[in-house]
Amino acid sequence: MQPLTGTVRSQVGPPPAISVVVPTYNERERLDRFAGMLFDALDAHRLGGELIIVDDNSPDGTGAIADALALRYPVRVVHRCAKLGLGSAVVAGFAVARGELLAVMDADVSHPPEMLPVLAAALRQTGVDFVVGSRYVRGGGTRNWPAYRAFMSRMACAGARLLTPVHDAASGFFVIRKEVLRDVVVQAAGFKICLELLVRGSYSTVAEVPYVFVDRAAGASKMNHREAMGYLVQLRHLLAWQRRHRRGQRPSYRQVSAEETRRFAQPRPPLSWAAVAEGEGARGGDDGT
Repeated sequence: MQPLTGTVRSQVGPPPAISVVVPTYNERERLDRFAGMLFDALDAHRLGGELIIVDDNSPDGTGAIADALALRYPVRVVHRCAKLGLGSAVVAGFAVARGELLAVMDADVSHPPEMLPVLAAALRQTGVDFVVGSRYVRGGGTRNWPAYRAFMSRMACAGARLLTPVHDAASGFFVIRKEVLRDVVVQAAGFKICLELLVRGSYSTVAEVPYVFVDRAAGASKMNHREAMGYLVQLRHLLAWQRRHRRGQRPSYRQVSAEETRRFAQPRPPLSWAAVAEGEGARGGDDGT
């Protein structure tokens, strides 16, 4: 892991079951709503979690909104001095994460917050190490996406199939066990951090869970032509690395069906008073199993 760049403000509490890393840049209009939706979803599944917001000195004041959220929710904020890139933002979030599960998603609700506990449940109940929220398996899809964005995404994922069996390796929505990062040197400048971890990560099993991506209605897109060119360079470097270090090695792969996804999406029933009396269900302490 690379060193942390920036300062951290946080709530102190017991270690959570899952740490949710969210890079932000000019997300002021969405961040408060996103945080409320995320913690509502985690609470519905009795899944203790923390939100780690990594803000790249957003000129719209996103960092101040994040600090205010830390007074209301289990939120930790990493303030960085400039726009240093998505990949390095995720790595900075991982560096301060305390959960045994690590998640990455966007703050603009294009990755539905109610799907995060579904991905976590899929990981725990199937026993895999890495779960990718996928637009490109049966049951997944996209809405309100310009044709050129859809084309670029499809092409990026097609190129990535040279490296991984995952259909949506360009996804920005995934959950991993912390052990996946063991001995991994992430090239943080890479735009597609999911692909970096799929190639370099320490894991043996991976699954894709279908979800529907809805294009952002506010904020600026993180993808641009410079990032697209950087992705091609990233593919070349990853191909060379994989040939040197993991020739012939492929992880066990499965797709989670739509029926399984619906089952994982069912909120957990509330605890009985008897269970509460036995000390179960303290906020932030449940492991979500």
